[in-house]
Amino acid sequence: MLIKEVIARYVRDSRGEKTIAVSVNGCVTIAPSGKSTGKYEAKPYNVSLEQDIKFLHGLNLSLNVNYFEDLFKIEKIVNGKIGANSLFALESSIMKALASEKGKELWEILNPALDLSVMKLPRILSNTLGGGAHSHSNSIEKEKPDFQEFLVTCNADPSRALEINTLAYEEARQILKTLFGQEPIKNDENAWASSLSNEQALEVMKDVQENIFETSGVHIDIGLDVASSQFFKHGIYEYLNQNKIRTPRIQVRFIAELIKKYNLFYVEDPLDEEDFGRHAELLSLINKKCLIVGDDLTTTNPERLKKAIKEKAINGIIVKPNQIGSLLKVHEVMMLAKKNKIYTIVSHRSGESVDNTIADLAFAWQADFIKTPVIGRERLAKVKRLVEIENNLRLSSNPRFKR
Repeated sequence: MLIKEVIARYVRDSRGEKTIAVSVNGCVTIAPSGKSTGKYEAKPYNVSLEQDIKFLHGLNLSLNVNYFEDLFKIEKIVNGKIGANSLFALESSIMKALASEKGKELWEILNPALDLSVMKLPRILSNTLGGGAHSHSNSIEKEKPDFQEFLVTCNADPSRALEINTLAYEEARQILKTLFGQEPIKNDENAWASSLSNEQALEVMKDVQENIFETSGVHIDIGLDVASSQFFKHGIYEYLNQNKIRTPRIQVRFIAELIKKYNLFYVEDPLDEEDFGRHAELLSLINKKCLIVGDDLTTTNPERLKKAIKEKAINGIIVKPNQIGSLLKVHEVMMLAKKNKIYTIVSHRSGESVDNTIADLAFAWQADFIKTPVIGRERLAKVKRLVEIENNLRLSSNPRFKR
């Protein structure tokens, strides 16, 4: 495929903030943007969004790209001239254009060797209650949970998971409405915000878990994104909710106790982004009964992941393509994680659009999970794309779905 045309412009994301959209031969990708960002993430733009757009708009690449691996040609040309958001949008649009020309799905271009007889669909991990950096309201700012996300997942294909995770979301709404006597508000990821403490929020999640099982017979697992670097200051964890301070040693014990008490399935960024050692201590302490997941710790960076592997710090990793930009490096991270038996969780960002690229990426490279809420058109777009992939596989009489 010859790259004939590159068009770049800015659009508004789900928070109303500017982000980049790149079109290649008429195929468009919109880059997301994060609010809770790790210090080791690649810069979203080289100098600025405007400068990246100026560089990319009308860029004459005049290259032939026929395989995923050919993206190295692109990176040789644009390396150091655009940021991670722009590179992700550019490379994804190139892959979409190639898929369009060949009459294939995007996931087929990303991984043409995928064995559909043994493939899996990623489990959907959904934010249900929110706190931390994603929840802002004058009425709850000083009382909101310190933990950033309270999550649900069930072991089901996307169509069924969409139904169950939505039920969990509505069940949480009803519980909060009963507790506070009014409709709860949504945060910037559409999770329910409140003035609950961290433990009170977990009690609500436990009630949601029990009620969903009673009404549907489906067991949902619950988890946390602690995002602890957001409140780690001067060597201690400063919990604003209930005004508590915990040292790193106590933080490890505290998270381990929560895992045991609430039978948590998943805990993301339980310790500061610099602290590989304490992550390893926690993982050892809980004896792999829960996923201890790196995000700010690893930032979709192969070198950070290698360090985490060496120090046995995690058994799960968040993969956010725009943290690193290069799809080649995203693929490297995914394959390195799988080789070392680390679960992969492809994730949305807080500033999103209806772009559904990460759904194809998660399926193509066989991620274990995709982390995205099931409420709001920007988040739902990713889930709907997975449901579409699932339905297409069923219609093709894929052996995976034979009864």
